[in-house]
Amino acid sequence: MSGVWLFDKKGVARLISNPTRESFEQRDPIYPGTSTAPGTRPRVLVYLPTNHVIKSYTELEQRLAELGWTRYNNSSQPHLLQFHKSEISAHLISLPTNFAHFRSFHMYDIVVKNRSFFEVRETFYKMLSSHVEVVDSRTDAGF
Repeated sequence: MSGVWLFDKKGVARLISNPTRESFEQRDPIYPGTSTAPGTRPRVLVYLPTNHVIKSYTELEQRLAELGWTRYNNSSQPHLLQFHKSEISAHLISLPTNFAHFRSFHMYDIVVKNRSFFEVRETFYKMLSSHVEVVDSRTDAGF
């Protein structure tokens, strides 16, 4: 019996014999914007000055505005949120309008253009009795 065992909240296990990305995405992710590909740990975007995990576009837009980025309204691509540094700069950050589709390559694009202010970190989920807690991989997980 080869494959991947998945456990739901009630502790019931199911075997996925030939895992694909789609088989892991059957349900909405617990935390939108995290990676769900097999063999990868979820990643989060962290705003370094406050060590705060970015959990929404509202938070991200606020932080980018503080760094001089402005929202670029592009009516030809309504499925994208775009930010630019200035009118004369070639730097442009393009993100999907749905935060649930915010992936690690979008995070790294932000980090490359704002090296001192953002960082991508791997995390894992620590199951507690009533909720799931995101634990930084650089700290003791308690296991």
